[in-house]
Amino acid sequence: MKYDLIVIGSGPGGYVAAIRASQLGMKTAVVERESLGGICLNWGCIPTKALLKSAQVFNYIQHADDYGIKVSGAEADFKGMIKRSRGVADGMSKGINFLFKKNKIDVLNGHGKLARGRKVDVTDKDGKMTTYEADHIIVATGGRARELPGLSIDGTKIIGYRQAMTLPEMPKKMVIVGAGAIGVEFAYFYNAVGTEVTIVEYMQQGLVPREDKDVSKELTKIYKKMGMKVMANSAVTNVDTSGKGCTVTVESRKDGKQTVIECDVVLSAAGVTPNTENIGLESLGITTNRGLIEVDEYYRTSVPGIYAIGDVVSGPALAHVASAEGITCVENIKGMKPETIDYSNIPGCTYCSPEIASVGYTEEAAKEAGYEIKVGKFPFSASGKASAAGAKEGFVKVIYDAKYGELLGAHMIGANVTEMIAEIVAARKLETTGHEIIKTVHPHPTMSEAVMEATAAAYGEVIHL
Repeated sequence: MKYDLIVIGSGPGGYVAAIRASQLGMKTAVVERESLGGICLNWGCIPTKALLKSAQVFNYIQHADDYGIKVSGAEADFKGMIKRSRGVADGMSKGINFLFKKNKIDVLNGHGKLARGRKVDVTDKDGKMTTYEADHIIVATGGRARELPGLSIDGTKIIGYRQAMTLPEMPKKMVIVGAGAIGVEFAYFYNAVGTEVTIVEYMQQGLVPREDKDVSKELTKIYKKMGMKVMANSAVTNVDTSGKGCTVTVESRKDGKQTVIECDVVLSAAGVTPNTENIGLESLGITTNRGLIEVDEYYRTSVPGIYAIGDVVSGPALAHVASAEGITCVENIKGMKPETIDYSNIPGCTYCSPEIASVGYTEEAAKEAGYEIKVGKFPFSASGKASAAGAKEGFVKVIYDAKYGELLGAHMIGANVTEMIAEIVAARKLETTGHEIIKTVHPHPTMSEAVMEATAAAYGEVIHL
């Protein structure tokens, strides 16, 4: 069977690319070996947010007195939370199936492997192989949990994010290895429902080490207040799973001191690794670098007619990046000459509580890049909306170029900041200056006022501090 486009993988890169291709009149098929929507919809972005919302609601109930409400007898139903999360994921996957039918996209169930002559061999669950041909093929096979040396995921005592979303029982004690987005999100969830959580992070900065240092410090302070133990600048050197639970040995990178922790389960949250094995890259001679497929600005590989997007190429391993890459790739295939993606203006969001959102330069990176900067910071403790909502933790921090007023970066930690960061992304896209942000009237009372106030603070004009 011949198609204009075959996409291997139906995650947020693959399914978006397929739908855009269909909109542009291309006969399109998608190869998927598991469930439509890929990791994001089934095991990542969506079900984790469902779990986090359950934890947040439970936390609200526990602090109902703060809002003048009397509640007694509330307890976390761990299995109920897991069930709700899986239900949300299933619903989203069915939504993708509806969109595929609406856009007349064929679903080829099975494992896809590139073959010579712009062909894809699809092997179904029964081992039957069918070959399909296309003028263009996009590899969008995504990624999986990265395994650290000596920390092999067994799915029972040493788990990855997939098992963390479907544990049959709530663990009493958990060690989380890695304090990036995955690690701190699961840390919040399990701590909220009653698990004793220890977070071990290799980097000296500690929690969310890729974020601005002020954000990292703030989250560390909040998590410790919640009762979590944070071990930064430390490495897990051994995990003994021979007993009923796990015995974890953690070594300080500063002084070599070792700490032994007993727990029920260890969650490996050390990021993702690309799914580029056994998909035919070698047989076609497609160039890779450290497991990632090399592509140009329009996601063309070294072999004509073959493209790659999402977690299998270099760049941020984020769902919205994969989606944008898919659209750009397809539109270029159709000769539309789309604008290439500006990777310096990609927002990052972490959905722990309080949330974290950022884009652009950190303060440290801006200085290292040679900018003379103006920095403004506005705490939510000074925000009327945050006070009314009982969400006074966190702040908005903005960084401007002192010479031209260019908005270099923004870093937020607080309630709903993942909904606020898009203002900064749009402002940077439009080359908005600091003075223009100050003169943009923000509604009151809102959390978003903090963007204007932080900018005013950078220029010595802040009113409410």
